[in-house]
Amino acid sequence: MEIVGTEYPFPMGAVEPHAHALRQPPESQLLYKIMSAQNFVRSISGNYLHFQRADTYGDDKSDGEQLPLDRPFNEGPRFEKSPEYSAARYYDESRSRSYACCFSLEYTPYIWQNYGNGDANGKICIEFNFGKLRKYLNGVVESSINSGTLMLGEIRCKQIFSINYGIVEYVDRESHRNNETVLPNPESYLFLKDKRYKDEKELRISLSAIGVGKFECNPGVPLVFPAGLPLQLEFKKAIDAGIIVRIIVSSDANRAYIGEALERIGVRMKIDEGE
Repeated sequence: MEIVGTEYPFPMGAVEPHAHALRQPPESQLLYKIMSAQNFVRSISGNYLHFQRADTYGDDKSDGEQLPLDRPFNEGPRFEKSPEYSAARYYDESRSRSYACCFSLEYTPYIWQNYGNGDANGKICIEFNFGKLRKYLNGVVESSINSGTLMLGEIRCKQIFSINYGIVEYVDRESHRNNETVLPNPESYLFLKDKRYKDEKELRISLSAIGVGKFECNPGVPLVFPAGLPLQLEFKKAIDAGIIVRIIVSSDANRAYIGEALERIGVRMKIDEGE
């Protein structure tokens, strides 16, 4: 893969390049992720965590988008060698190349009620240890950076994604500004959400590529960023290592369906019942 439309060298991904600007919980923090039983079985069968492209969320159409009051000011600054390319366009492009995997910092009725719905097999909650999960995923990303390659679906490409972790800040999107003094890093918009979502109490993991230039898999073949992106997480290893602390199922969950999927990867563990 190469990047065209810019004179800058190809930008490889990095591990937590924006950690200094993001709020993070202590290493011992527990995280909670709700998903449908079907998506859980897919994830453990494929050994991955699912990341969703920021501009494709169905519930929050403005996820990761620059704030309304920011956009007019972001339209002003232009790139010296590409005067038609504004900072606002840069933020939009960055958003279309950024992915998120979402967790809650608290185990609450809210997350049970609002996520993982619509599956006759019920839903599950995975309880993670933040510090151990962070170390594991950083290792996965660092390994792909060292090897220089990443699988994007069926496409083998250079490792263009950086991983970051942060606690989401909830603001009034209509009145808040993020660019009053300086142009913010595009990553900051991924960790701002409207205050109506504050009950999520979200910890977000992002995978993002830069928003300038155009990526090509092969000469003349543009890279299409898919709506979803899997990042390796070997569930058996994660359970054995204490990265996954507990698996909790809804009261209406199909325990046999979930248990069989765990047995197929060689895992037998106590499954707790939640909401």
